[in-house]
Amino acid sequence: MVIAGGCYCGEIRYEVEGMQEAAFQCHCRECQYITGGNANIVVVFAEKDFRYTKGVPSTFARSDLETPVKRHFCSTCGTGIGTRSPSRPDSMIVKVGTLDHPRDYEAKAAIFTCDKQAYHYISDDIPSFDKRPPKK
Repeated sequence: MVIAGGCYCGEIRYEVEGMQEAAFQCHCRECQYITGGNANIVVVFAEKDFRYTKGVPSTFARSDLETPVKRHFCSTCGTGIGTRSPSRPDSMIVKVGTLDHPRDYEAKAAIFTCDKQAYHYISDDIPSFDKRPPKK
């Protein structure tokens, strides 16, 4: 199955050919900065299954951190596409809102709820974790 998505203005497009590894909402403070206040809703795919088909995203990584995440975004419209994180090597963490069919995905867990704001919603149907879930 091929999954496609891109940025708001259409300058960046991508495809994923593979199964999702995870789907979650992240409430960490860093994600709140990136989203403008809400939780970050993401789907994780194997990096080898993800490819840009149009355009080249800009990237940002904080220089003051030892192992920062690398954020991918469109330099024209500012849409955040996704993240490559040291905590999930060999994966691409894709923002659900950039998928052509975001309704096909739902969070399976809520993480970093220690930073959750009163206006964030977490369904009672998904497990919640103060930080990351324990590794299996």
